Amino acid sequence: MAAGNIDMIHVLFFGPVVERVGINAIQVEFKPGMTLQQLRDELAEKYPHAFEIVCFSAVNGNHVRDLAMPLIDNSEVTFMARFSGG
Repeated sequence: MAAGNIDMIHVLFFGPVVERVGINAIQVEFKPGMTLQQLRDELAEKYPHAFEIVCFSAVNGNHVRDLAMPLIDNSEVTFMARFSGG
C-alpha cells in the first residue's frame, strides 16, 4: 500500500436492497484477511433492514455461497435480494 492510499472494497446493491440502503454503491475500507462474512456483518450493522432481505452475494462478478471467501483489495462485492419476475 502506497503512503496516502487507502485500500478499498467496492460494494454494489441491487433491487430492493438499494431502496433500504438508500444508495446503490459504497466504498468500504479493505482490511487484510477480510472475508465476505466480515464485510457482510459490518454492513448489516449499518443497514440492518437491507440485510434482512439479502439472499445473494457476488464477488468480482461471480456468485459466491462461501461467506468465508477471503477478499482482496479492489474487490467488487454485490449484494442482492431474491428477484421475482412478472
